[in-house]
Amino acid sequence: MQKEVLIIIPAYNEEKNISGVLDSLEKIQIPEFADVLVMNDSSSDNTNFVVKRRKYALVTHVFNLGYGSALQLGYKYAVRRGYRYVIQMDADGQHDVCNIKNIYDKLRESDENGLCPDIVLGSRYVEGSSPFKVSAVKKFAYNLFGFMIFCGTGRKINDPTTGLQGLSYRTFLYYSKYNHFDDKYPDANIIMHMLLLGYRVAEIPAVMHRREFGTSMHSGLKPVVYMMRMTFSMLAVLFSDKVLKTEKALGDDDVFIWKK
Repeated sequence: MQKEVLIIIPAYNEEKNISGVLDSLEKIQIPEFADVLVMNDSSSDNTNFVVKRRKYALVTHVFNLGYGSALQLGYKYAVRRGYRYVIQMDADGQHDVCNIKNIYDKLRESDENGLCPDIVLGSRYVEGSSPFKVSAVKKFAYNLFGFMIFCGTGRKINDPTTGLQGLSYRTFLYYSKYNHFDDKYPDANIIMHMLLLGYRVAEIPAVMHRREFGTSMHSGLKPVVYMMRMTFSMLAVLFSDKVLKTEKALGDDDVFIWKK
């Protein structure tokens, strides 16, 4: 029976890590309330066969399309299948599965106005998070992006590049539409965009670990290139949303009522 939550796991050459992630999900009975979808972005290793052997839902790209494209196709899958919530996590084992239930609970927690979050960020840098060390370049980038978000929206986001996120139906429906999502690095730029559109964003503490096997997509000189690309992307978002005002949030008339 289909659940109301879909966990999306983008994977690229993660054969040494993905089994451990799936094992961890099973150990704490996550599949009892959530389905799991692995988005295999044309891995050249055995990621595809490892997931198939475990009999989890799997989509494999013929060509490597990038992290953002893998996520967006997962959102389209979630919309088509009628899920109510999406929780996305990495395949490299850095996101502890203990975060899943906390994010799910937060997505359903209403505020004083009876409204629930549209986006829940699992943060490495708020009180209650596990210690997590990053390089000086990455730390500078995270602080820069957080400062830009604060200047543009007035909101303090402690971990604007976290890949551990929970999304409401209204959010992943918006992301699933053409030209609404960054196909490469959907991080701080997307958070800024959604805040400017009026989506409700919450942060909760998260437990994260260091990668054990393989290479991060932000290794070597890639963080420098990423920082430059993200900075320009965030400036473009500010100009588009505050000056041109070309986008708007999905309203009640745009969102079909989710029914089980």
